[in-house]
Amino acid sequence: MKLFPTVFCLLIAGLVLAQNDLSIEKLNQIADKYAYASFQNYYDLLSIPNDANNAADIIKNVEWCEKEFQARSFTTTRLETSTVPLLLAERKVNKPQKTILIYLQIDGQPVDFSKWDQKSPWIPTLKEKDANGEWKTIDWAKIKEKYNPDWRIFARSTSDAKGPAAMFLAALDAAKELNIEPSYNIKVIMDFEEEMGSPRLPGAVKEYSKELAADYLIIYDGPLHISGEPTLVFGARGIATLTLTVYGPRVPQHSGHYGNYAPNPAIRLAQLIASMKDDEGRVTIKGFYDGIKINKATRQILSSVPDDEKYIQKKIGIARPEAVGKNYQEAIQYPSLNVRGMNSAWVGSKSRTIIPATATAEIDVRLVKESDPERLMSLIKNHIQKQGYFVVDKEPTEEERMKYPKIVFFRSVINYQSFRTTIDSDVGNWLSRALTKAYGKDPIKIRIGGGSIPISPFVVTLNVPAVIVPTVNMDNNQHSPNENLRVGNYVNGIKTMISILAERFE
Repeated sequence: MKLFPTVFCLLIAGLVLAQNDLSIEKLNQIADKYAYASFQNYYDLLSIPNDANNAADIIKNVEWCEKEFQARSFTTTRLETSTVPLLLAERKVNKPQKTILIYLQIDGQPVDFSKWDQKSPWIPTLKEKDANGEWKTIDWAKIKEKYNPDWRIFARSTSDAKGPAAMFLAALDAAKELNIEPSYNIKVIMDFEEEMGSPRLPGAVKEYSKELAADYLIIYDGPLHISGEPTLVFGARGIATLTLTVYGPRVPQHSGHYGNYAPNPAIRLAQLIASMKDDEGRVTIKGFYDGIKINKATRQILSSVPDDEKYIQKKIGIARPEAVGKNYQEAIQYPSLNVRGMNSAWVGSKSRTIIPATATAEIDVRLVKESDPERLMSLIKNHIQKQGYFVVDKEPTEEERMKYPKIVFFRSVINYQSFRTTIDSDVGNWLSRALTKAYGKDPIKIRIGGGSIPISPFVVTLNVPAVIVPTVNMDNNQHSPNENLRVGNYVNGIKTMISILAERFE
């Protein structure tokens, strides 16, 4: 009789281990089942506006996430900041091998309703391509009957990044049916200001470092490799932003009266920006690329990514790429300098024959691990001064206008640094095993992604290695009108996350 509890426990443990070792066929079946079960939940989440500039809407998203995670036996805690909170959800297991922190982004970019091909970006809309290749709306109810993996769900944040959040909730439900108990404690941190650069996140990570402590960090965000194959991304570039305003006359002047006399700030700004890059797209500011070395081992990692350069160029509509790197993967190993917007006077039907008073450029600088962002900002500022500009941090005074022929307003903000985890790391090998079991082949392993996500505060403050597990389709129009998620990617995302919940540590 004394042996019974021991035997029973061994049988249960064996059952759990067997169930955690799922076949690809079983994974496909369960992912299908819980995709159907969760489409309505995904619809409900997408229907909540989530522009981080509107705190009232963000709180509705916080409340929705609290309810959903609590329903799955998570405890939730609002990590308060000076604006909207972060949300921490936590669930513990018996005898955990590790603690895994999962990052989810819930907010989305602002929307321009006039650019969306549907009634509202907050009304999820199911679409399929017609014979002419155009997206046509179909009845949402069809997705509950039998989905087509190539259908798309159009709404703000479908891919960036409410889709992964809905996938994770569905994966938790599937794991419950399969009696899968992960071998690790789960902490989920939800960010509601990511599209604003997560300005409160670094301070919050320091303040709540004990609550956020973990062994590994998984980021469910971003698109798969362009091939659509299972992908792991081991880093992301950071980001800093610059605002430059060049000044001309105090107010716009008649171009007939003052053309050839009053300096035109739009022309001067164009010349200033042009001085920063050569015709091949390389930054000409001395020292901008210092510290970046592509050695033989790194080049082998980059060459293992199956990019089709001609396809990429055709897809985005360019005849030839810039010459910063020898190919796409090499190019994103370097910091970039990008003009993300320019403004001066008026255009189109509102254009007029004037010399503008000002010209403004908004610039983003994508950062890599080897680059010191403070140093890069200083290099750019020094370069501008060498072009003969007097730099100000506010509107120039009358005295400054009369003294300096070339004046520029300069403001820089370092949002967050980059991060990069070694591909052959414990967390990388663990995730690679999970995806290999789920798909029957090794995932594509990308050294660093081109985009930026606010993960470096976790890596630096918590000293935790991080890996991105992307799930969404590359052509999802994130940040743009008509953002979408391919239905097949939603289903496979659930499958990916179930496999990670089931994977044990060696």
